[in-house]
Amino acid sequence: MVRVKICGITNEKDAMFAIEHGADALGFVFYEKSPRHITPEKASEIIKKLPPFITNVGLFVNERQNIVKEIHERLRLDALQFHGDEKSDYVNSFHAKKIKAFRIKESIDETIFNDYDVDAYLFDAYSDNVYGGSGENFSWNLLTKIRFKRPIILAGGLNPENIISAVSMVKPYAVDVSSGVEKEKGIKDSDKVKKFIIRAKHERIEK
Repeated sequence: MVRVKICGITNEKDAMFAIEHGADALGFVFYEKSPRHITPEKASEIIKKLPPFITNVGLFVNERQNIVKEIHERLRLDALQFHGDEKSDYVNSFHAKKIKAFRIKESIDETIFNDYDVDAYLFDAYSDNVYGGSGENFSWNLLTKIRFKRPIILAGGLNPENIISAVSMVKPYAVDVSSGVEKEKGIKDSDKVKKFIIRAKHERIEK
């Protein structure tokens, strides 16, 4: 069964609702330019209230190494997600569970993965304007042509309407959604969250 990460969590209500309805992981965006940005202090308050076996992931974009390490240690993050233009030497320097995001245009250069010592690859749609959370998708069939050495996480333009098709085609280890389950930037839509999780896990839902 595919794992589901609900990203861009900014408040306790959304966090607990996602968990109650089957989310496996929550993402906290520590990128100040994102409309889903959360401070380490606020994220810490939410993380302390999470039940066991829920993975908390800190998302960073081209952040200074010392800041990432400080937030990682202070919040005891389970995993670090690098969603910018970080080079392999930078990413590999962190002693933690790591996810490296790759933003896809029309094709995939398989050589870009080789130097990254990470626990999973995440694939998102490329946008000139934002690092993730754009609501845009890419040609998922590109991922079906490659044999990956690490688990893959599918992101980019996912929503309750297309998640079944996406999972059926790509068969990813996990899926990651943010804007596709929002009612406004940074605030989740409960109905969309519930439907997304159920459909991602290929269970039936009443329309």
